[in-house]
Amino acid sequence: MNIEQLYSIYEQHRSVQTDTRKLKANDIFFALKGGNFNGNEFAARALEMGAAFAVVDEAAYFTVPDRMMLVEDALTALQQLALHHRKQLNIPFLAITGTNGKTTTKELVSAALSAGLKTYATAGNLNNHIGVPLTILSILPGVEIAVIEMGANHQKEIAAYCEIALPTHGIITNIGKAHLEGFGSEEGVKKAKGELYDFLRANNGTVFVCNDYGYLLEMAKGIPQIITYGSSEADYVGEAIADSAFLAVEVRGSSQVGFIQTQLVGAYNFPNVMAAVAVASHFNVPETAIAPAIARYTPSNNRSQVIQQGSNTIIMDAYNANPSSMRAAIENFAGIQANKKVLLLGAMMELGTDSVKEHQELVKLLERTHWEAVVLVGGDFKKVTHPYIFLENAAEAGKWLQQQQYQDTHILIKGSRSTGMEKVLA
Repeated sequence: MNIEQLYSIYEQHRSVQTDTRKLKANDIFFALKGGNFNGNEFAARALEMGAAFAVVDEAAYFTVPDRMMLVEDALTALQQLALHHRKQLNIPFLAITGTNGKTTTKELVSAALSAGLKTYATAGNLNNHIGVPLTILSILPGVEIAVIEMGANHQKEIAAYCEIALPTHGIITNIGKAHLEGFGSEEGVKKAKGELYDFLRANNGTVFVCNDYGYLLEMAKGIPQIITYGSSEADYVGEAIADSAFLAVEVRGSSQVGFIQTQLVGAYNFPNVMAAVAVASHFNVPETAIAPAIARYTPSNNRSQVIQQGSNTIIMDAYNANPSSMRAAIENFAGIQANKKVLLLGAMMELGTDSVKEHQELVKLLERTHWEAVVLVGGDFKKVTHPYIFLENAAEAGKWLQQQQYQDTHILIKGSRSTGMEKVLA
C-alpha cells in the first residue's frame, strides 16, 4: 500500500465510511471485516451507490481498478491513513479515557472549548479501533483543537490509539470496576487506562488531573506538565452546590467562570464539569464564556437524562453501567429530596468471575435506604439474594412500571448497554 497515494485520494474526498447503510456521495469506502460480515462483499455496491473510491483487502473483490485500492488489510490501511492525516495537523489533540464519564466529559470539554476555538470532538462514542481513526479523518482544515475519546476493554488498547492519535494532552476521568473480564482486576484497569499517561510522559505532554483522586496524581508522576482541578488545593477549584435536582457548580479562586447551572444530574458529574473548566481556561477560552457554554449542554443518548412524564421525574441513565457508576447513581438518587423513589436496575456485564459478588454488593447498598420499590432486571441479579422484585428483561420491567401508575414519583432507570433499559419507557 502506498499511503501517499491513498492520502492524495483522501484529500480529494474527505469523508470516509465503513458502512454502506450510512454512505454518502463521494465517500471513500473501507471494506472492513467483522465477525458476521465481510466489507469486501459490499465494495462494488458502494461504488454503485456513489462512493468515490473503495479500499479492499481481498483480490477477488478488486473489480474496478481505477476506483479501488487493494491493500493487505483494510483496517490497518484505515488506521495508517488516520495517522498520516494526524501528522499533517499541527493542533493540540486532547485524549480522554477513564472508567466512567468519558463521553460526558468529552461533550462538556468540547462545549466549553467551542466557546472560543473551532473544536472537533469524537461523535457519539466512536472511541474504539475503528472510531478513533474515523474521528481523526473527520478533522478538516481550520479546526483549532481536537478532542478524542478513547475506550478500552483490554490491555494495550489505549496505547495503540495513542500511536494513531498522537495526543498532546490527556484526561483520565477516573479508575473503577469495569470490563473486569478483559482487564482481570481494578489494578488491570489502572494499568490499561494509564497507557495514556505513559504516552504523554514519553512525549512531553500535558495532563489535566482531578486531584480529588489521589491515585491519578500518583499515576501522573513524571509527566512534564500537570494541571489540576477539583474541590480543593487545585489549579482550578470548584464546589458542587446542591440547590436543585440538577448539579450546580461554583468555580472558586481567581477564575472568572463563576456559577454554572448545569443540566446534569448527580454530584458525580462535578469532576466532569471541572475538567471542562480547566481545559477551556488553559486554552484561553474567555472565562466569561465558559459557564454559559457548559450550562447549554443537554445530556442525550440515555446518559443521565431527566425526563418529565406527567407528575413523575425519570432519570434515564441506561447507556451503560458498572459497579462504580451504578454505586454513584444509587447514592446520588438516595440524596435527592422526593416523597417516593423507584429504581429499575439492569444487570452489569463483562465483570467475569467477580460478577455475582458485585451484584450482591449493590444489593447491600440498596438495603441501606428505604425505596418505594426496586426492580432488578436480568443477568446475574438472578443469582443473588435480595428482597426486591426480579424480572427477566427490560420489556417486562416496562410492563410492570405501567401497571403501577405512579404519581409524584422519582424513578431511576440504569443498566448495562446489553440490558437495553431504555425499553422500560418504550
